[in-house]
Amino acid sequence: MSFSLEGKVALVTGASKGIGQAIARALADAGALVACTARSRSSLDETLRLISDEGGIAIPVEWDVRDPHAAQPAVDLVERELGPLALAVNNAGIGAGTPALDITPDQWRSVYETNVDGLFWSCQAEGRAMIANGGGAIVNIASISGSIANRNLTQAQYNSGKAAVIHLTKSLAVEWAPVGIRVNSVSPGYTRTPMNERPEVADLVAEFADTTPLGRLAEPGEIAGPVTFLLSPAASYITGADLLVDGGYCCW
Repeated sequence: MSFSLEGKVALVTGASKGIGQAIARALADAGALVACTARSRSSLDETLRLISDEGGIAIPVEWDVRDPHAAQPAVDLVERELGPLALAVNNAGIGAGTPALDITPDQWRSVYETNVDGLFWSCQAEGRAMIANGGGAIVNIASISGSIANRNLTQAQYNSGKAAVIHLTKSLAVEWAPVGIRVNSVSPGYTRTPMNERPEVADLVAEFADTTPLGRLAEPGEIAGPVTFLLSPAASYITGADLLVDGGYCCW
């Protein structure tokens, strides 16, 4: 049983910072050749430098996942530069916090365009490539917010979107199992990312840590490890699963 991704071509959407950056680094450390994607090419500079310093191989790909016409050209570029696509992590997403009665149509669409629609267009293009290549593995980044309604957070559009990610993952897992593609999701709990380091959320972050059984927020690398496992041969009999990585938060 192997946890190695040696020589496999992988792509990670939303790889410029936080969880996406940690995942890209972890895949490179496991031996994958990693295409790091983001809306802005320049925003990937730090990720590429870190992977290079750690002895890994990575390339940048500018890709706005909201554009349904951009997904296939992006995947085609990855394959021209690195080889046949075998692994993908769909991490690109945005947060939102608005009381339900105040959500505007534009606010609702903005979250779904990235977190649900963009993730589907990504999966679709990745799936086409993997079918042509004889199979592969996809991990979609969901959230504990797809399984629970977070206390003290007003984010109906975010929560429902992440729930959609979890069920979309299960649907694709069943549909694509016969063609050799495994599809799973990882649902992070509260994680120490730039979004959670803003002064205005300091009190909430302290509460998140206090109400998590492990007593702290996750570090991004602690999300990257389970993602790497699900992409590896060690997880060859796992598909359609949603793996909670939440320090026990959802046990309460």
